[in-house]
Amino acid sequence: MTKGGTILARAISDPQDCLLSAEEPLAGLQLRCGGDLPGTIAVPQLLELVRRAKRCRFRVARAISAFDGGDMVTAWVEVEPRGGAQEGEQGCDIVVRNWQVSPIPVEDAGSIERRRTTTERHVAELTARLDASQRVLAFVAESPELGELAEAMESGLGRPWTDFLPPENVAHKQPLHWRLLDGARVTVKGSDRPWRVTLIPHMQPGLEPAGFELLLVSDEPPAIKTASSKAIEPTLRRSLVGQDLSPVLRQPVARIVANAETIRARLAGPIADVYADYAGEIASAGKLLLDLLEDLADLEVVESENFSTAPDRIDLSEVARQAAGILNVRAREKNIVIESPQTSESLPAIAEFRRVLQVMLNLIGNAIRYSPEKSRIWIRLEPLGETARLIVADQGPGLSDEQQARIFEKFERLGRSGDGGSGLGLYISRSLARAMGGELAVESAPGQGARFILDLPADPGA
Repeated sequence: MTKGGTILARAISDPQDCLLSAEEPLAGLQLRCGGDLPGTIAVPQLLELVRRAKRCRFRVARAISAFDGGDMVTAWVEVEPRGGAQEGEQGCDIVVRNWQVSPIPVEDAGSIERRRTTTERHVAELTARLDASQRVLAFVAESPELGELAEAMESGLGRPWTDFLPPENVAHKQPLHWRLLDGARVTVKGSDRPWRVTLIPHMQPGLEPAGFELLLVSDEPPAIKTASSKAIEPTLRRSLVGQDLSPVLRQPVARIVANAETIRARLAGPIADVYADYAGEIASAGKLLLDLLEDLADLEVVESENFSTAPDRIDLSEVARQAAGILNVRAREKNIVIESPQTSESLPAIAEFRRVLQVMLNLIGNAIRYSPEKSRIWIRLEPLGETARLIVADQGPGLSDEQQARIFEKFERLGRSGDGGSGLGLYISRSLARAMGGELAVESAPGQGARFILDLPADPGA
């Protein structure tokens, strides 16, 4: 191990990957990474390189990175198993030939804020859509603990959110400016946990927010009920997922996602890019599991014998604009433009607002997922006598006749094994459309995009 430049440091490891001896600067890095000397190799990438050399039974060399206080160390390391009855059984010789120290790059404030928002969305136990005056338009509660709050919001749609979640230690007359309420501690009736709200404005350049997304978050996890608890017994009898058990599963998974996002965003301290990437993979896997839990819970609802919707007079134009607003951030990440109906357009229908919004989020989300970058998605309205029609069209790869026949089947993903979907979204969406007296269909051709058509009963009194 003498070729390739000046040797800066030597080290020796034993068969159990314990660093027996090391010269500076490697010895100092071992200690600052939390290890001992002698002790198990504490530099993760060096440990990986040593184990690889032992597996391969020949010399390996690679650049490794490690966080060293406020700096990032990059070093060229060569590892060679020592001889014996079997190479590597006596450990390895380690040589360091290059050592560079550079400051940790600082993320811009915008990136940190976006990652913080992503984290908050995944741990929120209630999400609400507010208008420009902070009045509640729609909401989804994820925790059974928020049942009393959900009932109050359901009967009080159109009122300011502070009527349901009074901020603590705020003596000013409502409504306050949203920036003063973002992050405020609030009181949740029926819950002993501490809660806070996050307000995410839907901004337009040069204008005041057109609306808000409200996230209700507690920094304390809910109490875990035992299997003998009366509250959980009905869930276990009813199904394996259920409307009660799903939130119980969702919270610990959401915490895993949140912690992984915190690590990836370097909010707890700077780390090497490779470890941030690992955390990102953990967060992505957790998000897929959360989506699957939610889809399975929805599947149970729509397939239950007593499932029904709560029809009301709604404006499909308003629902479409809200759905587009919620997904605009995701669309912008791919430079996709969503053309939603104008505020002057209106298409009255008889349906449940929350369920139509759920269908629209699924259709637009799918269009974003499968459309190429820098493309467009169109949302169009068509009054057809007794039917109110809403169309979501994209510039994606399109669907063959065979795929169109299968796409609404349960767990059908058309061979897209890596897209992150569960194959339940369109099945659930069609079930919801039919439960509201309507239909969901698709028109497409390979290479020509797809048009998903949602038909609902028109409002005869409009």
